Amino acid sequence: MLRYLFIISILILINYSSSLSLDFVSKDKSYTILCFGNSLTAGYNLNPTFAFPAVIERILKEKGYDVEVINAGLSGETSAGGLERINWVLRHPINILILELGANDGLRGLPLEQTKKNLQSIIDRVKEKYPDVEIVIAGMMVPPNMGERYGNQFIKIYPELAQENDAKLIPFLLQGVGGDPELNLPDGIHPNVEGHKIVAENVLEVILPLLK
Repeated sequence: MLRYLFIISILILINYSSSLSLDFVSKDKSYTILCFGNSLTAGYNLNPTFAFPAVIERILKEKGYDVEVINAGLSGETSAGGLERINWVLRHPINILILELGANDGLRGLPLEQTKKNLQSIIDRVKEKYPDVEIVIAGMMVPPNMGERYGNQFIKIYPELAQENDAKLIPFLLQGVGGDPELNLPDGIHPNVEGHKIVAENVLEVILPLLK
């Protein structure tokens, strides 16, 4: 009888230990990445499966990561619009935030102080909801017709936010894509399918070290 009880106890202990191990592995390897931005994130005029968030998810899964990449891009979104909808988006727990907003502010010539304030408020809300989240800020530029002074000040917003929030910085999201007709749609602003592949690589260079 004692031998039977001993064997049962061992089996229970093994099953319990196994469940702990599996749970630990699952948590350790599972990531949810939120791409929060405008038409550049949404994949303007493209099937969303070709937008850089979907490309990133496919690449990471091919590398063996258990990851979900959420495309929360909205065409025409400004920093103020993003601030209004961030709470709704944050209903889904996340590990990494890729913040890609501000370009539409710049194209409209909106006050840069307000743009930076809005982006900071978005970061604050994300950190308040998920204190351990990693923040990645996607740097952007504005066309020369906005004026040299405005353009130079606009560029500085992103590294300043990254430094002030201990966040990671993608210096320029469209590096290697912006200005190249072969990598953009006819509007000359939004990446095409091949352009989004390069954008995905720009993002992956920064987020891969965050996937432990």
